[in-house]
Order: sequence, then structure tokens, then C-alpha cells
Amino acid sequence: MKLYWSDVLSPRKACAVAKYLQSPVEYAYLDLGRGEHKTPDYLALNPNGKVPTLVDGSLVLWEADAIMCHLAARSDSELWPQDGRQIEVIRWLSWNTQHFTRHGGTLYFEYIIRARFGMGAPDPNEVEQATKEWRRFAKVLDQHLRDRRWLVGDTLTVADFAVAVTLPYAERAHIPLAEFPAIERWHERLNELDAWREPFPELVTAD
Repeated sequence: MKLYWSDVLSPRKACAVAKYLQSPVEYAYLDLGRGEHKTPDYLALNPNGKVPTLVDGSLVLWEADAIMCHLAARSDSELWPQDGRQIEVIRWLSWNTQHFTRHGGTLYFEYIIRARFGMGAPDPNEVEQATKEWRRFAKVLDQHLRDRRWLVGDTLTVADFAVAVTLPYAERAHIPLAEFPAIERWHERLNELDAWREPFPELVTAD
């Protein structure tokens, strides 16, 4: 298998799951600043020009959530449960895409990506709206997690990796994580996992 990645938000969760599962993956780094995600060869794999992309034999899979689920299913892992919990995992993946990471991702873009790629200062209107909406949905998540260790059932699943993906960047992205103690405790549990703290492969640079 070959996983195309870069050190940005969506690939973080795919790389974390691959590392957690010790999946037999060859990692291929794409330098977004140099436009390596827009080359004809890469666009033939992923016409969206986004990362990550997984190639597993004849299967070419893009979208980080799908990649996480595929890696977990391939490993017969409880990260992608094969019982009634699976629909709950799908619910949280959907909720996260539409709400939680949607707004946390806006803050990540405004405060981190803009600075990294020289795109100017954060847009105050975008920041204000995203912060308001993030707080709204963080209340839902915080309530759910008050008496739970993980999002679904009693075990770690891909839903935890997906929903938490913006939280390692909370300070830099001005995400008000400290206002939600149950979310903080949950993220501290994730931080006990080496694969979560350090998900990305080490880059080898030429001397």
C-alpha cells in the first residue's frame, strides 16, 4: 500500500490510524507549497488534487475518513467495528464533517494555513463565525463525553481519530478547547497514544 500525505489536517488522521495499526504502508510525501498535489500523475489518482490518497493494489481511495475505515477493516481492527456500533461511528463521522471539524478546520485554515503559505492575515469575519459555530457543536460533544472514555462504546474507533483531528492545533488555531473539560479529558486520553501525538512519518531530506 502507498499513502500519499502532507503535514496538514486531513492526512493527520489517516497517518495516525496507519501508525496505530502498524499498517504495511509506504508513505509518499507531497510538498503542497511546490504544487506536488496538482501534478498530472497525482491528479490521475485523486482528481480533487487533495491529500491523502491511498493506493492498495487496484484500489485507489481518497478522503481520509474512507482511508481510515479501509485500513481498520483490512486489519480486522475494532477501530472499525463490525457490529451495531458501526452505524454510530458513521454518525459521528458525518456529524464531524458537517459541523465540528468544519468550523475547527476554518480556524485551522485562518490561523495556520494562511500564515504557512503566505496567504495574508486571518479574516476576522470568518474567525468570528467559525468560533461561534465551533462552540455550539462543542457543547454537543462535551455533553456526550461527560461519562464516556471514547465516542462509541467502550473502545477507541476511527470516530475518535476523526473528530479530534483539529484539537492538537487548538492553541495555534485559537480554538477555545479549555472551555470544554470533557473534550479536554478525552483528548488527553488520545495523547497517551504515540500514534496520535506523532502521526506523521519522519521526513528524510537530502544533505
